[in-house]
Amino acid sequence: MTKYLRIINMVMVCLAVGYLSSKVTQASIETWYPMILKPSFNPPNWVFAPVWTLLFVLMGISSGLIWNQMATKLPLVKKGMLFFVIQLALNALWSYIFFGLHNFLLAFVEIILLWLMIYETYHIFKQIDKKAAYLLVPYLVWVGFATLLTGSIFWLNR
Repeated sequence: MTKYLRIINMVMVCLAVGYLSSKVTQASIETWYPMILKPSFNPPNWVFAPVWTLLFVLMGISSGLIWNQMATKLPLVKKGMLFFVIQLALNALWSYIFFGLHNFLLAFVEIILLWLMIYETYHIFKQIDKKAAYLLVPYLVWVGFATLLTGSIFWLNR
């Protein structure tokens, strides 16, 4: 497989995870979500889809760049890709916990774990390919903001 196909494959995987996660979210956006208390800094709903789409594309490019280093840095690439897959699964799980189960406390704990996994993934990726690591920075920042938002929603609706 060529290096470009690896990147395209990873972008598609990340977008697929985002799409599947959005299916859980969509059902609640118009029914349950408008009824809960949210902090004043909560973005309008239309912001989330384009931001997440961009972040999933950046994540896919980042992980594709790492996958391309398999021949030269195999043990580190395996570790980095494992962390990447775990954080991607945690990303999808958050949507289910928050929008599916409506469990704010568990979603808050889970998103803290997600942020930590992204942070660790960033550090592993940085040892392999600095450009790939830097592509995760917007994701790390957005999930940091989402952590604050989730914690605030938990606090306001306890």
